[in-house]
Amino acid sequence: MVGVKPYLSVIIPAYNEAGRLPLTLVDIDRHLSTKNYTYEIIVVDDGSSNNTKDVAEKFIKLIPNLRVVGYESNQGKGNAVKVGMLEAQGKYRLFTDADNSTSIDHFDKMIPSLKEGYDIVICSRDIKGSQMHPPQSLFKRILGNMGNLFIQALLLPGIRDTQCGFKVFSEEAALKIFSLQKIKRWGFDIEALALGKHMGYRIKEIPVYWVNDADSRVKPLAYFQVLFETVKVRWWLWRKVYNLGLN
Repeated sequence: MVGVKPYLSVIIPAYNEAGRLPLTLVDIDRHLSTKNYTYEIIVVDDGSSNNTKDVAEKFIKLIPNLRVVGYESNQGKGNAVKVGMLEAQGKYRLFTDADNSTSIDHFDKMIPSLKEGYDIVICSRDIKGSQMHPPQSLFKRILGNMGNLFIQALLLPGIRDTQCGFKVFSEEAALKIFSLQKIKRWGFDIEALALGKHMGYRIKEIPVYWVNDADSRVKPLAYFQVLFETVKVRWWLWRKVYNLGLN
């Protein structure tokens, strides 16, 4: 609806996702079109080397509230999410993965927490009630669990899963957090949550049904990159590199 501020903005960062994106767009729009709130979908092309942007733009005629933005060279998922969050107009701004590993109906489960006053609600694969299908490999589970213990000790105590790609932010939290975001690749989730925590925003984890995509773009080396970026965020906060706007 032209001129109406959407209740929900869905941001989809996309790098070489021409194959998986169409079904995800159709599924998200099909579900949200049954709701009694307004929404928009924003695809952010992260400098794809294939025709991802062209494929996404073909759906604009089918999904009028779809927007496609992007840039020429690949910058990383974190940068794409930042662009989408700052481009969005919604009261709530959610990012989700192009592979649809977490279905959009999870937002329905987030609404009660948002109404309770939580500013950031995130899906978690590591709390009671969560399901993963099929389960991750033992190697990835060990890396993930060890990494999370490190992240909790250094930055985010009590947050069991910082990396699940389905998170919603209030408009205010999104604008303040992502305008300061520095990390462009895999560690951006941790940075966003750490900034939110230091700004005093309330964070809630909810269980997720997560489809483990065999074509995942996350390689084992990314786990170590995330840990390095966690240290950087801790250092930046300690050195007061961010202007958090706190009294």
